[in-house]
Amino acid sequence: MKDGVPAFKGKVGRDVTVEDAYEAAKLAALNCLAAAKSVLGTLDRIERIVKVNGYVNSAPGFTDQAKVMNGASDLLAQIFGEKGRHARTSVGVSELPLNIAVEVDLVVACAP
Repeated sequence: MKDGVPAFKGKVGRDVTVEDAYEAAKLAALNCLAAAKSVLGTLDRIERIVKVNGYVNSAPGFTDQAKVMNGASDLLAQIFGEKGRHARTSVGVSELPLNIAVEVDLVVACAP
């Protein structure tokens, strides 16, 4: 989502390129961090990114979900360095809400 509307819509591998889906994964990860900041008050409390779960709205036969989710992983490594290294799941799904291309959720460890 960007400014409250889906930024990338459609099936990856048909309507959305892998490159655009990579950008969608980055944007989704940024939205996760914004949500974390709203709860934690600051991202400085994040001790590490534990896990990233990624869901890719995949066209039939599309198998490059991991390449799409590299967008989120690369961004988190860039922001957090070693603390941004994480386990990850990249799943192809047949539908996502609002026909968005990518959905991401994060599990983070944070200081009290």
